[in-house]
Amino acid sequence: MRKDFDPQRVQAILFDIDGTLADTDDVYVRRLARSMRPFRRLFRDHNPTPFARQLVMLADTPMNGFVTLIDRLGFDNLLSPIYNKVREWRGGFHPHNITLMPGIFATLLHLHQKVPLAIVTTRGTQSTREFLDKCRLVGLFQAVATIRTCRRTKPHPDPILWAADQLDVAPQNCLMVGDTTVDIRAGVAAGAQTIGVLCGFGSQRELEWAGADLILKDITGLPEYF
Repeated sequence: MRKDFDPQRVQAILFDIDGTLADTDDVYVRRLARSMRPFRRLFRDHNPTPFARQLVMLADTPMNGFVTLIDRLGFDNLLSPIYNKVREWRGGFHPHNITLMPGIFATLLHLHQKVPLAIVTTRGTQSTREFLDKCRLVGLFQAVATIRTCRRTKPHPDPILWAADQLDVAPQNCLMVGDTTVDIRAGVAAGAQTIGVLCGFGSQRELEWAGADLILKDITGLPEYF
C-alpha cells in the first residue's frame, strides 16, 4: 500500500467489469486454446492452454496502449465500434459466458452497505445491462457508466467524473478499482484514488507504474479497508 492511500477519504467505489468482477479473461483463454487444438502436438503435454494464457497477458498491454492512443487523439468515438468487435471476439460480450469471480457477490453486498457503488466500463450499454441482470447485481450499483455514457471513455477521466456526479460525491473521494492500466490511468486523471487487482489482465508492475495506490489479489480484500 502506498503511504498516501487513505481509506477514510473514500465515499464511493467505482468498479470495472471485465477482469475485475467478471471472469472474462478465462473465457478468452479457453476460446483461444480451442482454436489452437489442431496444433496441440506443438505444445507441452499437448496442452495449448498455458501458451494461450501467456498470449492473452502479452496482448493486453498493447490493447490498452491502443485505447490510450485513440483517446489522446480524440478518435475514440470513431474507433470504438472496432474496439467493441475485438472485445466481442474475446468473449466479453456474451452473457452466457459471464461468471462472477469467487467471493465477488458477497464482497459487493458488504461494500454496498458501507458506501455507494458504481460501474465504469468500456462495455456497451446492452452488454452491461445483461451482465448486471444475469449476475443479480442491478440493485447494488447507483450509477453505471458504459462506453456510450460519455463522449470519451477510459483512460479519459470523463466516465469517472460522470459517475461521481451521479453519486453526488467529489471525484477525490471516489475509489476506482480495475485490473488494467486503463482503469488506473482514468482514476488518476479524475483525481480519484485507485486500486489495481491482479485477477485480470494487468500485472503488478504495470498497475503500479500507472499510479495505483494499492494492489490487491482481487476485490475480496477490499472490506478490510472499510
